[in-house]
Amino acid sequence: MGKLEGKVAVITGGTSGIGLTTAQRFVAEGAYVFITGRRQSELDAAVQLIGDRVTGVQGDISNLGDLDQLFAAVKQEKGHLDILFANAGIGSILPLGQITEEQYDKTFDVNVKGTLFTVQKALPLFPNMTGTIILTGSTAGSVGDAGFSVYGGTKAALRQMARNWITDLKGTGIRLNVISPGWVHTPAYDDLFGEALNQVVESAKNLVPLSRLGKTEEIASAVVFLASEESSYVNGIELFVDGGIAQV
Repeated sequence: MGKLEGKVAVITGGTSGIGLTTAQRFVAEGAYVFITGRRQSELDAAVQLIGDRVTGVQGDISNLGDLDQLFAAVKQEKGHLDILFANAGIGSILPLGQITEEQYDKTFDVNVKGTLFTVQKALPLFPNMTGTIILTGSTAGSVGDAGFSVYGGTKAALRQMARNWITDLKGTGIRLNVISPGWVHTPAYDDLFGEALNQVVESAKNLVPLSRLGKTEEIASAVVFLASEESSYVNGIELFVDGGIAQV
């Protein structure tokens, strides 16, 4: 029997990278998973790759109407929700002096507003207010990186929201934690760094105490831990899965 046997989970941003790998792990551990993505073609490909016990719901988490459609689909198909992995997020590089209003609005709308309302709209689906919520943070919310102030600001905001939300949820059976990956080579890196990717990756290896980048499977394993009963007394933490980079 898997660690998540019979559970119903939602993973936002589940079409690639950490979200997709985690969806595959959740299914392997016995869960039924709803995944979201903004592009239908990528969503369809992810659903086909995962195979069994998965439903894809197209949408953008910064659009509250899309979130309503997501949770309406969960309610109609399964009737309840046990695990929410609020993973969807975006980021781009612009140093102070070049930051634009468009970058700020887009990043905060998805990462902060989108995550906030993802969590809030999911709450009524948790049976007897019992379940697990996991937010995707980042070492960028704790460690300074040139050009990442807007992205890092959104992740720091999520960390502080988590501290407040566990007090709002006091007396319920819902646990809420933050998973903060470090350098993990996902498809998003290709778009973010372009031709400079190899140089960035080699530089990152020198900064990480374990001298390598992480794997999406390693992040997914940590998410499974936070989603399962193995972490039944873990609440409100930020779990760094980063090879130690946030500690030095």
